[in-house]
Amino acid sequence: MQKINGIIFDLDGTILDTIYDIADSANKTLEKLGFPKHNYDEYKKMLGNGFRNLMINSLPQGIEENIISNAIEIFTKEYEKNYMNKTKPFQDIEYILNELQNKEVKMAVNSNKKDYFTKKLVDKFFSDINFVRVYGDREGKKRKPHPETSLEIAEAMKLSPGEIIYIGDSEVDVLTAKNANMKSGIVTWGYRDLKDLEKFDVDYIFYNPKDILNIIE
Repeated sequence: MQKINGIIFDLDGTILDTIYDIADSANKTLEKLGFPKHNYDEYKKMLGNGFRNLMINSLPQGIEENIISNAIEIFTKEYEKNYMNKTKPFQDIEYILNELQNKEVKMAVNSNKKDYFTKKLVDKFFSDINFVRVYGDREGKKRKPHPETSLEIAEAMKLSPGEIIYIGDSEVDVLTAKNANMKSGIVTWGYRDLKDLEKFDVDYIFYNPKDILNIIE
């Protein structure tokens, strides 16, 4: 098997525990619009495909497009106020990233969260890590599971896709890896049930952040 020289990490549910700030902001949005709210566990199943899909999933089915657009606008403003309230790295993630950096593994972040928030969060919590690229949802770029951004990162890393593993917590991340011809890795501490992800034929399953070190040694 080809040696792994690069890792692309998803953000939400993989290296940062963001669910509480996202859910609080979404519930504030729903409250303002007069719709029922959801609990944290319900929101875990809604993440992974960007703000628009989060709003579509949290609103009642069949809702009009103008209400969806309004919800996205309100949510974005609410999240900007709340996105650093409760968010924090998952246990041992900071240690693992530093260890990988010491071993000169090239690393990047690729998220479907808006690019602004992705960069701000990475800068706050992982300022000591020299990520090759940190990308969120960008204007004019296709979002995951399309491979466009992952392949852009591979080029920046100066690595072939086969030398890179894409690590995330959802089916979107597994499909992104496969579409980019990269190895796929799933973390079990994220926001999806493992049994729902195993059917996607994942290359690696990480039960603990320290397991990630094993694949590059």
